[in-house]
Amino acid sequence: MKTLSRRGLLKRLLGSAGLLVLSGCDRLSQTRWFPPLLETAEPVNRTLHHLLAHRDAVAREFTEADLSPRFPSNGTYDPDTPAYNLLRASGFRDWQLEVGGAVERPVRLSLAALRALPARTQITRHDCVEGWSAIAKWRGVRLGALLEQVGPLPQARYVMFFCFDRDGNGAHYYESIDFEDAYHPQTILAYEWNDEPLPVPYGAPLRLRVERQLGYKMAKYIDRIEVVESLKPFMGGKGGYWEDRGYEWYAGI
Repeated sequence: MKTLSRRGLLKRLLGSAGLLVLSGCDRLSQTRWFPPLLETAEPVNRTLHHLLAHRDAVAREFTEADLSPRFPSNGTYDPDTPAYNLLRASGFRDWQLEVGGAVERPVRLSLAALRALPARTQITRHDCVEGWSAIAKWRGVRLGALLEQVGPLPQARYVMFFCFDRDGNGAHYYESIDFEDAYHPQTILAYEWNDEPLPVPYGAPLRLRVERQLGYKMAKYIDRIEVVESLKPFMGGKGGYWEDRGYEWYAGI
């Protein structure tokens, strides 16, 4: 397998139109002519990415000696909703992950059932869009193996993640990835962090780890997964909470 440096890839792609907004072109993003230009350039950006980042490329993995002494919690620190607090009080024994949508065999899996599935452990660096990086050890079930269990229908293309955490207006967080990232060997649904049950600040009971992605693509506090043909029918139709608020949807960075 080829090792892919996300920072290196970001530098190589920084000149592409699809990343200009994220690199600080706020003034341009407020004009009428610039956002449509970005949209027309998106197919070029996606093609460039797939040329540079082969399907078998992997993020660098580290050793336990490299573990960071401090790992900040990004995004929500605690959902603190009645439903979530009730599940947390029981140690998430009553929580079940619903996996449905465009699949042949929808399932509901408890945390114990997920732990019984073949697991993967990886020590990787989390590069957060807030500007920090830290290395931690994650263990969980491969998302690709879970998808094989439920059997996506031929027309399915994306995986949507719906989460317990909400913003100040009560809107739930949600995110999406395509099948290329979903079936990547380093994409896992993590239930352990540094050899302990996943702590609440890091997304208990289950969080997504897509090691080729920036931090905001790694949904925490997962409640439900839906396999879909198109992102358009969901929420704002752009693929995720942040995408519906102006960020670009992109994969594999």
